[in-house]
Formats: sequence, structure tokens, C-alpha cells
Amino acid sequence: MTHTTPPTPTPPVPAGTTSTTAPRQAPRWLAMSGLAASLFLVVLDAAMANLAGPSIREGLDLTAAQLAVVVNSYLVAFAGLLLLGGRLADTLGGRTVFLSGLGIYLTASIVCALAGGVEVLVAGRILQGIGAAVVTPAALSLVLRLYTSAGERTRAMGIWGAVTGFASLLGVFLGGAVTQVLGWQAVFWAPVPIGLLAAVVVWRTAPRTRARRGRFDLTGAALITAGISSLALSMLSAPESGWTSPTTLGGVVVGLACMVAFVVVERRSAQPLVPLGVFRRKPVVVANLVMLLVGGTVTSLFFFLPQFQQQVLGMSPLTAGLSQLPIAVMIIVGSAVAPLLAKLLGLSRAVPTGLAVLLAGLLWLATDPTTGAFSLTLLGAFLLIGVGLGLGLVNATALALRDTGDGEGGLLSGLINATQQLGGAIGLAALAGLAIGAAGAGTDVSFTTAFLGAAALVLLALVVSLVPTSDRDPAPAGAQAP
Repeated sequence: MTHTTPPTPTPPVPAGTTSTTAPRQAPRWLAMSGLAASLFLVVLDAAMANLAGPSIREGLDLTAAQLAVVVNSYLVAFAGLLLLGGRLADTLGGRTVFLSGLGIYLTASIVCALAGGVEVLVAGRILQGIGAAVVTPAALSLVLRLYTSAGERTRAMGIWGAVTGFASLLGVFLGGAVTQVLGWQAVFWAPVPIGLLAAVVVWRTAPRTRARRGRFDLTGAALITAGISSLALSMLSAPESGWTSPTTLGGVVVGLACMVAFVVVERRSAQPLVPLGVFRRKPVVVANLVMLLVGGTVTSLFFFLPQFQQQVLGMSPLTAGLSQLPIAVMIIVGSAVAPLLAKLLGLSRAVPTGLAVLLAGLLWLATDPTTGAFSLTLLGAFLLIGVGLGLGLVNATALALRDTGDGEGGLLSGLINATQQLGGAIGLAALAGLAIGAAGAGTDVSFTTAFLGAAALVLLALVVSLVPTSDRDPAPAGAQAP
């Protein structure tokens, strides 16, 4: 993805802040390409793994609940450590942290590819989540270093969303094709060459950032990860142990207690993972609540959808992947249109517009009578879902990062990604528990329950997004694209 806009000069850095310079004045588009490639591989691998889910379950003889644990083990580590990853990027320097996290992620991908049992696969997925939690905020903080004005950042978020859509598009195609031809292990080998190429490009071109003084809130990171883990595991075990059993209720209580303790620790810490003062900003609060709810929707949808297509509609992995291409294409379209919609309506009105489109698509999917193969009505639902995701996610991210100041890129980008993944981990656990419980057997899933539950989360997000945030023009006329 190349751009002809010449790089803008690096603005003077105020005293006491971190200075950045691009090695040998490398053009911004080249650095952006390497950073976007890292996002591409993470999203690509997630999309491929979702398509491979039924094959993983069959190959390792897993129950529906065990497959959910495989997915959630990645999400718990990702969500729990994203805030720490953002803090590491701000303190140690984005490029150094990015390259370290990418190394962890690629190593974990190899572990997953070689896994012969559920225990090793879960361990590999946890390690993948750790690597992704470091790479993602570090990459986004470097993007914010490259593009400093509100207009540039809104457009950069459009590119970021388009990369997500393209990776999803390729992922759903390759996920089905690779799984059907080479087996599910191949989906974990795919990120390795892409990651190595991205590492070289970023190492050579990304802005260099001096390390800052600061400590890391390891206690806070441990508490938030323990809280998410306890909540997620208790909900996943609920279909077997019962929603009112001591195991389920005890896990929920422990999880909530860890979350409360996390807030207490953050209030008292000299170097908190999340300075609670950022929640005095309405746009940050609204955007993160929206991401929390939509995160649960997105993760649940792409966990259940491949199973629905293969188990209920009778599709092969390849056909299931191909039939999801309209979603991925429309995510790209929605992401490209999102900055224009934000400029026209303002971010505080563009976000609910995208969520309303997404809600319509999910309700269409949940009530669609299709019982075999692919249909035009299913296509209509997929088109709305893709557009809604592109519009909603890009503009919610832009709203959260709109007023980012110096030294906050890793923090706020880590926070918005953490809330999305936190919602994904807990939302998937809750909806999986409800859908498996509604089916009445640990090996079955009520997909109607799952899709209606995802729509309910989007409805809540839509209500939250209507809270006024004192919007202003996010992209002044005449601002150049990055």
C-alpha cells in the first residue's frame, strides 16, 4: 500500500519529551507499510484460525467448550496484557517493543503449528496473545508518531481499518483453502514469512524513540489478566457446572474482585497502566465502552459463523471461507468511507450510524431462514455486517485517539485495543455459555441464541454511542491523506 504524499517535516519536540527521527528520512508510507503488515498478519491469522476451528476441533477431538477455551486463551492474554504493552511502548520506545513483541508472536505461531494436543495448543495461543498484546499498541503508537494532526490521524485510522478488512478478506479465503488442502496446522505457519518481512521494514524505517524513565505496573497487569481469566473460564464452564453452581459464581466473584482491585491499584500507583484521569474525557469513555461491547460481538460472530456454515449449512471449509468474502470486502469499503462519514457528520454521529447498520445485519442473520448452502438473504446480512463493522470500528478508534497528546499514543491505543479484546474474551465466554447451554449438550451450539446475543451487545453499544461527546471537525478540509 503506497502513497505519493511527501513526508512532512518532523515538528520540533518540546523539552522533556521524547524525540523521534526517521532513520535516513525514510518516507512515511514505507514505515506505515511495515507497521500495517504487522496488523495484517495478526488479523490474518485470527481470521484463518476461526475458519479452521471446526477442523481443529475434529483433529484434536475437542468439545465445543474446549474449542472456545482455545480461542479464549489467546483473547485473555491479549486483553490482559495490552495495557502493559502500551505502557512498554511509551516507556521503552515503540520500535524496540514492537520488534520484541513480533518475535514472541512468531515463535508462538510455530508452537501452535506443531501442537499435537489441546494443552500445547492452548499454551501456544496464550503466547500468541502475549506477543499480539505487545505488537499492536507499539505499532499504533508508531503510526501516531508518523501522523500528528487530527485530520492525518483520522485518515491513518481509515488505512488501519482497511488493512484489517483486507486481512480479514484474505484470511477467510486462505483459512478455508489452506485448512482444506494442507490441514489446520498450516494456518499458524502463514504469519511467519509476513512477520519476518514486517520486522525488517520497521527496523529500517520506523521512528526511533528514546527510552523514558518509568516503572511498569506488573501488579495491575496481573490483576486485570486474572480478572479476565476468572470471568471467562467461569462462563465457559457454566453449561456443564450450571450458572448457579459454586464454581461459576465463585469464578465471577473472583473475577470482579480482581477488577475492583485493579482499579484500586491504578489509583495508588505512581506509574499506573491506565492513569484514571483519561476517563475524565468523554470521547475516551464512550469510545472504549463501544469497543468493549462491539469486541464481544465481533469475536463471537467469527467464532460461531464458521461452525454454523459448516455444521448447519453443510459447507466445506473452502466454501465457508469464500462465502464470508462479502463481509471482508465490505469491511474494507466501510473503513474507507468511515473518515468521509466522520468529516460529514462528526465522529460522535458517525459511530452510531455504523453501529445501526451492523445491528441491522446481525438481526437479519439471526432471523434468516436459510438451512442449507448459501442464499441471497444471507448475502444481504453479510453485506450489512461488513459495512457496519468497517464504519463502527474505525470511527470508534478515531474518537478514542482524536486528542492524543505526546507520550499517550501507546496508552490510548493500548486502551482502545484492550477494551475490544476484553469485550471479546468475556463476550465470547458469555455467549458460548448461553449458546451451548441453550442447545442442551456440550457438543452442540444454539446458533440463533449466539447471533441474537451478539445483536444485543451491538444494541447496547448503539445506546452508549449516543451520549454527547462535544464533537468537533475531525478532519479539516484540505488535510492531506497520509
